[in-house]
This record gives sequence, structure tokens and C-alpha cells, in this order.
Amino acid sequence: MGAPPNGPFRVERWPVGHPLALPETAAVYWRPRVDDRRLDRRARLWTLTTVAHTVPYLLASAVLLWLEPLSAPVVFVLIAHAWVIPELYAKRGANVLRRRPRVGDAPERIAAGLLGDLVGHEARDLHARTGLLLERGALGVWLLGEAGAVLVRPGGRRVHCWCVHAEDRSLPSSDRVAHLLLALRTDEHGFATVANLAFSGSRRRIRRRLRPALRPALDAACAAAARPVV
Repeated sequence: MGAPPNGPFRVERWPVGHPLALPETAAVYWRPRVDDRRLDRRARLWTLTTVAHTVPYLLASAVLLWLEPLSAPVVFVLIAHAWVIPELYAKRGANVLRRRPRVGDAPERIAAGLLGDLVGHEARDLHARTGLLLERGALGVWLLGEAGAVLVRPGGRRVHCWCVHAEDRSLPSSDRVAHLLLALRTDEHGFATVANLAFSGSRRRIRRRLRPALRPALDAACAAAARPVV
């Protein structure tokens, strides 16, 4: 999963509202451009899909237990399936922020310094501690990693996890994050259109699946999303 194979994102200052602000959107022409309404629709659809995958197992386990109490072992298996399916979705969502192999200490330090020039003090410190970059956008608050992004929607309760990355895997990690940051700043709605949705759901489900070292970044993003924009 990831961005279309057109190379790293190219930063082009198209006029505001231009339908091709990110050239990569041309490679996914069949996708409707993401906006708040479409994000809310995706969230509802994702919830309905999860319910459709889990409720039948719960109903079947209740019916089996009612018909035959001795079927308890089978009931346990069905309930386990109902629990595992949403957890696997959440794990897939958390994996978009997984760290990737380093390319060397010197290139990493240089890339981190260049990335630091693009952001403020708080975002720079958070990236130094977690490897994730916080950026507020029109759709919510973003957490950018090396090969994915998490969008925390206003209110801080729901997150959307996206698979998206720069194609050049030889880049230092901070350069990969910088590519995503520049693409996001150039065309946030196009960025969300190009990226592949890996999960949509409660922030608590994602937080449980993240490594402890990454959780402060998600907490900071949720806190920022819960604050009103002034």
C-alpha cells in the first residue's frame, strides 16, 4: 500500500482549489476528492463494515449457546473471532506509523536538521522524541511518519490512518517525513485522496496498538484536535 508509483511527491504551487494541486492525484483519477463530508461518510461506512463483520459471530454464538449449552467451546471460538477482527483492523492502522530502517547516523542527523527548519519548536521536539511530526490542517491534526499518516479529526476522538510514502526508500527517515509534510502543505485534500485508508475508528483502539514510545505523539495530536481553532 502507499502512494502511486510516480516517485516522491513533487511540490508545485498550483492555484488554491485547482483539482490537480498534487500531480499524483492524476494517477488515482477514479477517486473522488476527499473533503470533510467524504471523510465523515468513510467513517460511517467503516463502522458499518466492522459491525457487519462482528455481529454475525456474536449472534451465532448466542443462538448456539441457547440451542445447546454444550457448544460452549464453539461459542468461545466465535466470540474470539468477533474480537480479533476489529483488533486486526486497528493493528493495520497503527502500522502506518511503524519506524523503518535507518540509512546511517550522519545522513539522518542532516535530514533531521533540514526537517526541523520547516516546523516550529514544539513539532521539532515531538519529532525528536517520537519520530513523528505533528501538523495541523483543514481536515484535522495530522501525525506524519515515514510511510504513513494519521489524521485526528476535530474533537480528538476519531482517527483515520493512511498508507502513503515517498517512493525512494534510500532517503533518510526525516527526508521521507519531509516529503509527506510538503505534499500535505501543498494540497491537503489531494494528499488524503492519494493516500490509501488503512483504518478509521476510535483513537483508543489505535493507541493500544502503538508502541509506547509513539503514544505521546498521538496524545499530543488528539489534544491539539480537541482544542478549538482560533
